[in-house]
Amino acid sequence: MPRPCKFRFIRFNPNYPTFKPCGIPISSLEEVLLTLDELEAIRLKDFEELYQEEAAEKMKVSRQTFGNILNSARKKVADFLINGKYLKIEGGTIMSERNFFKCFDCGYEW
Repeated sequence: MPRPCKFRFIRFNPNYPTFKPCGIPISSLEEVLLTLDELEAIRLKDFEELYQEEAAEKMKVSRQTFGNILNSARKKVADFLINGKYLKIEGGTIMSERNFFKCFDCGYEW
């Protein structure tokens, strides 16, 4: 049985959780699910330009785990861009540094 995932700490919640190619209805597109921890990895490494070790410390994961999350995220973003799919950002094993929790099914925050 695989080991359960540890929480990954994030400091960013996207204002726009979905993206799709212009002029094509969502119903005819394949979905790519990018988790919030994958988005945070892209933000820290590619946008903030942090070293991998520093970014891993911010997310409270090992450098190897951070690298795995980042590789998965980049592959999903490339699939979305190259194949014209629908990108949805949600979920993941996360804990927010802002001390709130959000149910991704109903949107309730506490």
